[in-house]
Amino acid sequence: MKVYTKKELNEYHQSLTYDDISLIPIEVSRIKSRSEANISSSFLGVDLVLPVLSSPMDTVTGLDMAKALSNLGCLGILNRFDSSLSEILSERFFEKEKNYNSGIKAVSIPLNGASDIIDKLAERDYIICIDTANANNRAVLEHTEKIKRKYNVKLIVGNIAHGSSLEQLEDAGADAVRVGIGSGSVCTTSIQTGIGIGQVSSLLNVLFERSEKKLKIKIIADGGIKSPGDIAKAIALGADTVMLGRMLSGTKETPGEVIKYNGQLWKKYRGSASFGVKMRNEFIEGEETMVAYKGTVKNVIDSISDGLRSSMSYMNCADLEELRQTETFAVLSTSSYIERLPKV
Repeated sequence: MKVYTKKELNEYHQSLTYDDISLIPIEVSRIKSRSEANISSSFLGVDLVLPVLSSPMDTVTGLDMAKALSNLGCLGILNRFDSSLSEILSERFFEKEKNYNSGIKAVSIPLNGASDIIDKLAERDYIICIDTANANNRAVLEHTEKIKRKYNVKLIVGNIAHGSSLEQLEDAGADAVRVGIGSGSVCTTSIQTGIGIGQVSSLLNVLFERSEKKLKIKIIADGGIKSPGDIAKAIALGADTVMLGRMLSGTKETPGEVIKYNGQLWKKYRGSASFGVKMRNEFIEGEETMVAYKGTVKNVIDSISDGLRSSMSYMNCADLEELRQTETFAVLSTSSYIERLPKV
């Protein structure tokens, strides 16, 4: 069996995603227990206990989720459709946040976000996420430049699937970029448009571009993550952080009511470009579904933390930077992947 390096995976003849690869532990690990693995990091000036960001989707990150994730050492990005946006921009909320650390650190805005909203977000030192489907776009570059010329703020842009515009995004002022198009579980972009690359290949292409051009822009692996193992793979491939939608959906802290159907509890989950979000006759690139209720988001975060630490103990990695230096991967056949699934 061939052991692949990142460079070899990047040059692989097919587009790869998380299910196509696995990590191979080849060193005798010095990590006695997973509790020894340090999974903390810093991202855009925010100290994270776990390198997890929540997707700014209207069924994932509202005020409650953003606060809960902050308390758990992650970063929640308030969705741009949220009715609480006006609340967090108020002086009363701002003073309360300063005094009691309520945890709202990042907010998403549309490409045509109102200047008065941006003024207040910048004044309060929030991280701003320009939430678009395609950051490989002149309008995104111009909006990024405009904000950076006026304010000293941290900017996240997205999404891209290839590194061709990475240098332009950094030059425009982007501090981080979301990588992934068409790979979200309720995203239909690839079906509707034929656009997209497997997440592993997409990440590697962007990461090698960053390395070759000696850029500093942070890389967010956004989309296609279904399990703690996928998070370990994304970090091992070199991502700075991961962004989660489906994994956090259905938890108590997500916006929306808990629905009881056929004796089971559910919550709504939908893509940001679904009809349920747009509510008008526009081109739709997202679906809407129901996911089983999962209880508090702490359950999900604890599972991710345990899985990531365990992966690091197998891979002989004391911290995340060591995990990012991983150069031992396997490419799986379909049968090999299926063999690894639990049989119940």
